[in-house]
Amino acid sequence: MASQALLVEETPIETKESLFAVPGIHCAGCLSKIENGLPLTPGIQSARVNMGAKRVAIRHDPALTPPELKAAIIALGFEAEPLADPGIDVAAAENRMLVRALAVAGFAAMNIMLLSVSIWSGAEGPTRTMFHWLSALIALPTVAYAGQPFFRSAWAALRQGRTNMDVPISIGVLLTTGMSLFETVTGGEHAWFDGAVMLLFFLLAGRCLDSMMRGRARAGVAALLKQTAPGALVLDRDGCSRWTAADALRPGMTMLVAAGERLAADGRIVAGESGLDIAFLTGESAPVRVQPGDRVQAGALNVDGPITVEVTAAGADTVIADIARLMEEAGQGKSRYVRLADRAARYYAPCVHLLAALSFAGWMIAGAGVHQALLIAVAVLLITCPCALGLAVPAAQIVACGALMRRGVLVKDGSALERLSEISEAVFDKTGTLTLGRPVPQGLRRLWREDRAILLGLSRASRHPLSVALRQALEARGVTPAPLDALRELPGEGVFADYQGEAVSLARPRSLINLFGLASEYRRGEQATLLAFTDALRPDAVETIDVLRGMGIKTLIASGDRPDALEEIARMTGTTAIGHLRPADKLALIGRLKGKGEKVLMVGDGLNDGPALAAGHASMAPASASDASQLTADAVFLGDRLAPVAVTVHVARRTVAVVKQNFALAIGYNVLAVPLAIAGKVTPLVAAVAMSTSSLIVIANALRLKGAAK
Repeated sequence: MASQALLVEETPIETKESLFAVPGIHCAGCLSKIENGLPLTPGIQSARVNMGAKRVAIRHDPALTPPELKAAIIALGFEAEPLADPGIDVAAAENRMLVRALAVAGFAAMNIMLLSVSIWSGAEGPTRTMFHWLSALIALPTVAYAGQPFFRSAWAALRQGRTNMDVPISIGVLLTTGMSLFETVTGGEHAWFDGAVMLLFFLLAGRCLDSMMRGRARAGVAALLKQTAPGALVLDRDGCSRWTAADALRPGMTMLVAAGERLAADGRIVAGESGLDIAFLTGESAPVRVQPGDRVQAGALNVDGPITVEVTAAGADTVIADIARLMEEAGQGKSRYVRLADRAARYYAPCVHLLAALSFAGWMIAGAGVHQALLIAVAVLLITCPCALGLAVPAAQIVACGALMRRGVLVKDGSALERLSEISEAVFDKTGTLTLGRPVPQGLRRLWREDRAILLGLSRASRHPLSVALRQALEARGVTPAPLDALRELPGEGVFADYQGEAVSLARPRSLINLFGLASEYRRGEQATLLAFTDALRPDAVETIDVLRGMGIKTLIASGDRPDALEEIARMTGTTAIGHLRPADKLALIGRLKGKGEKVLMVGDGLNDGPALAAGHASMAPASASDASQLTADAVFLGDRLAPVAVTVHVARRTVAVVKQNFALAIGYNVLAVPLAIAGKVTPLVAAVAMSTSSLIVIANALRLKGAAK
């Protein structure tokens, strides 16, 4: 029996993964509720939420059907639909709906506020009643349409006996709209359609910005997958070649890859020699020499000559697809980050609505009529309208992002400023991040003027990275190219020509190749000159790292380069450097640092840095970075200087300080105003003016960040 029990324990449990679209996912609270709640259902092993795509991947017993899984999600208060096609972008569709709702709310709010100004200015009698009715005609369809994202979410939660943040929002909007309509029908003095519509506008604005931010994260993965070729020239068994789309490639097929083409699948070289640019995997700026028998990866750029490759993995099984999955999964760590605004709203909204309910109950007990008690409750809702609280974060972030933009830093997500303010360790890639990522030729001054002219003529005939760097350096010095005869380029070898009857060439070094990571050999007749190239350090890299250390931030260099290529930079910057790291290794390094309690800022530029950029507590990339890295990073900086990294951290810390001051101002205003509203001493007009004044104070305080990046 014991052996039988042991056998049963060792038998793996068969599971199945199902994908569901859940449009109602908005915050870290939703994520936690789903990931912690679903495994409590018998048969469900685990659930993983992708907040960016608004999807839930459920690993479960195959006996559970899609309707049963859908019911489990609905029981948690979320609408859900099975997603058979992972390519369907539910989040993009919801984002379009939010933008339309925001536009409707904004247009309606402007028109209702114009009518409200007339009423506040003293309109009386039939004129005031007409303005109230006009406001109602605009507000009622607006609330019905623009409030749908909140109403649907609130109703889904209430049907299951649960609550979420959209429940108090919906109650506040509907109660204010209902009371305003009642006052309009009965000819009352006041109506508050403007407050209800403005509240919807601010809430929708925040939700739209959040949705757009998550869309950029999805775009990072999409841009990475675009690095592979759309297809390849495949050699049939009968010797004929045909173009085959990347998704139709299968292991065992033979690809013909010409110079200048990217590989559409992973494989093994069966014929030909060449140089491959695989910087997306290793970060190395120099092409890697490959020959028959070597393994190659999809996305690699064939620099030199034609090669024949046998496909070993295609589509979702390629290395670059694995990197995309790492990026998407790593990005979920940021989804769990609870922003200051979320933390404040978690307690603020329930307290406000509890106060309004207690005010209504208290006045009813005191003998006031239902109408008067509701008016006081609405006044409490209006005066505590979270507009100032809602502006506390975005106002400061917008001003700070504007200041950083003037310094050449584009911050793509406001919450990134909060995360940047918390970092305790900065991890830098080397090539293209600490360095400029461009080969720079050394020792050109030692060459004769005639030799420099010959070199320019040779380098202009090639698109090899080292030839391009040599051409740019010589042209910058005002060199004029020499006239060359019989100019030709041999793939994988170099450029050859005749100059005044003498053979000249710019080619691969015939010797000393192991002593130089980047080098070319210039030959003129029998004389050979080795041209060494270096990847120059950014002008202020050492100074910037010192500034970060002065801010209490530890630094580390993590690169795919060879350890010997890191020694000089590690010595100059006084920073520990780790080499030979592939994408998964960098991701694991970030994970270990986070496990030690560090809040990691990842700064990188290559596709190989994508997963680490997504996993870091915050991330930055230079403008020269790959598209995928730029889209994955929280901020992108321009120019050849590294100083924007330290400036961004400094501005982020100042921004969070101002945000906390704004919260204090908004809460302080409520501490003073709420007792007066509960006591019935505040009219709706005074409540509206006080609410606007508190918002203006918060905006004025945020404007102090205008010069934070200087």
